[in-house]
Amino acid sequence: MSGYRGRGVHGSTVEVLGARIVDGSLGPGEVLDLAAIGAEFDVSLTALREAIKVLTAKGLLDARQKRGTFVRPRSEWNVLDSDVIRWRQQSGDAAAVLRDLAEVRTAIEPEAAALAAQRRDERDLQALRDALAAMDAARDKLPRDAADADLQFHQALLDATHNELFAQMRIFVEPALYIRDELVHDHAVSDPLPSHRRVVDAVEAGDVVEARAAALALLEQSVEDVVRVLDEEQGGDA
Repeated sequence: MSGYRGRGVHGSTVEVLGARIVDGSLGPGEVLDLAAIGAEFDVSLTALREAIKVLTAKGLLDARQKRGTFVRPRSEWNVLDSDVIRWRQQSGDAAAVLRDLAEVRTAIEPEAAALAAQRRDERDLQALRDALAAMDAARDKLPRDAADADLQFHQALLDATHNELFAQMRIFVEPALYIRDELVHDHAVSDPLPSHRRVVDAVEAGDVVEARAAALALLEQSVEDVVRVLDEEQGGDA
């Protein structure tokens, strides 16, 4: 997922402050002591203000005259922002994040697959085949490689709808895939290729009903894998 990790002092400040807000270390309404934060992170006021602008754009902070810079309530956060999603996961909220994303994806992707079955062209089909090949090649690689290949597939499917709004729905797909693949890596889970290939076969055949059903089955299998891994990890911690 995109984010501010690795972007120097400015990025580090965004990263730490954002994580503290999301995990509750900095609570709603709390006013930031900018001088103390600047001293803690050893950053200039200019760099700190740039970080605050980023967090303000994400809905986490606000600034008012006579009140200062303060944390906004959770209801005002941009919960679709990839960094906010990642900070939620890191704060121990992974199960809830994945549940929310899975429910939204279930409402979107089966219909996208059905539409793709109606509108796909040869270029779309080749993009889906290439994505399957990339997923196969990424089997024994790092979680990031597997997630990249998986995202390539789902983006190709969304693009095959030839609907610009559907194509932008990767905003829900991308964080779900990266969190899932990081979570299930090194665990015994179902082989993802057959379920993805079933979607491609249906789209290629122009079978709207089967494309919708195949995409739904793919998502259901993904959820089952995550639930099983979370149960295993919780059992291991007991």
